[in-house]
Amino acid sequence: MIDREAVRANAKYLREVRPIDPEEIHEYVEGTPHPAVVRETLREEAFDLGLREREDGTFVPASDEPVPRPGWNPEAIPERYAFAVEDLLVERYGANWHRGESGDRLREAIRRLKEDYYRGNPVDYDDVAAMGYAIYHLPDYYAAIGYVLDDLAEREGLSRTLRVLDVGAGAGGPALGLHDYLPNDAVVDYHAVEPSAAADVLEPLLAETGRNFRTMIHRETAEAFDPESVTADGAGIDLVLFANVLSELDDPEAVAARYLDAVADDGSFLAIAPADRNTSIGLREIERALVPADSETSVYAPTLRLWPGEAPTDRGWSFDRRPDVEAPAFQRRLDEAGESDAPEAASEASVRTPGDGTFRNETVQFSYAILRPDGASRTDVLADPDRHAKMAEMERHVTNRIDLLAVKLSRDLTDDADAHPLFKIGDGSESVEHYAVSTARDALNEALLHADYGDVLAFENALCLWNDDEGAYNLVVDGETFVERVA
Repeated sequence: MIDREAVRANAKYLREVRPIDPEEIHEYVEGTPHPAVVRETLREEAFDLGLREREDGTFVPASDEPVPRPGWNPEAIPERYAFAVEDLLVERYGANWHRGESGDRLREAIRRLKEDYYRGNPVDYDDVAAMGYAIYHLPDYYAAIGYVLDDLAEREGLSRTLRVLDVGAGAGGPALGLHDYLPNDAVVDYHAVEPSAAADVLEPLLAETGRNFRTMIHRETAEAFDPESVTADGAGIDLVLFANVLSELDDPEAVAARYLDAVADDGSFLAIAPADRNTSIGLREIERALVPADSETSVYAPTLRLWPGEAPTDRGWSFDRRPDVEAPAFQRRLDEAGESDAPEAASEASVRTPGDGTFRNETVQFSYAILRPDGASRTDVLADPDRHAKMAEMERHVTNRIDLLAVKLSRDLTDDADAHPLFKIGDGSESVEHYAVSTARDALNEALLHADYGDVLAFENALCLWNDDEGAYNLVVDGETFVERVA
């Protein structure tokens, strides 16, 4: 048994003097343990000591600079992760894993998962389902997490020394995306809570992460796990992540509230959900339950509360879409070796055509919420009651031209290229849906078209109309309207 306190004492003394070399300090520890044992002890203590390991095996103080935005825009999942998935598939099912019985079972597992998500049915992850989940969702979940982290990084909301609790970690898409989003000198104490067979996929994938991304998998349910068990000092968790799992819990509000309580004062609670109607709206319901109008906790992004003391009560279906990611080789192999689900193919003598894209998933589309115990927000901009119309009172403004402040909460929602661009907007007070409709684009209002999801826009002289067919308000942006991106 190594004298851990002696190792810590030597590290604390030397960290301000020179790089800490296990080859040096092992001589100052009782029993003169092997340098490899000292190195492993330093790795285990690195997070608490604020140290990072360099490639030469020495340890130096971790940077106290916040994480910068890395220009996240992945075109595909990195090959090392794709190869790790393929290695696991070959290990389990053989070189022709995508053909025959194993290929059929994997395709059926993916079909069942998609159907269960769509229907809101409970999802059971056995070995085959967990592997199918990894095949279908690893790339898009990998990409999505980085876009969400951008909201935190733009205001220096991510530390280079980061304790993370990933609840319902699944096969690891968000974990790998987090790892690659962070700079090489980040020091991460990563804990995954995953009780299902997905943990057996997660474990080899986490082995592909760097030396300063220390990982531990807790094979417990979210309900049974104690989030405070990962912080010996009681300082709280820097980032609690619920990625695509809240809809699978029996009581998601109660579970999420318990984990929110474990977030550090300057930490973040980050929830992601699929963009489909049920899970997206469910995410907003949980967000609003966790952050009522009078809460000290804030909605950091994207559904900002621009009116203090207000909270929205509309349907809340809001999601972002980012550039597609290329289907990795393992998705293409499974797709090309199987039958398609295309109804037009099925109608032709019941023969289905392989390789139609049924088992490729290149779309990056997601809903998310970032909550902060410290009350911070992605922007400090607030509406002015003397200047801006409030969505909660929009009924009194119908047929009038008004000024308002709103968050852009969708990409263009129209499918027809000839239709007027349509965007969901909100100000945090709305009880019904509000949409901005661009009917005449010019230099004074095109900010509506160019603004990113989550940006705050100032509208001047927008025409307010009630859309009886949709049961929503339309804010018409025409040649008389000025739109400016203010945050």
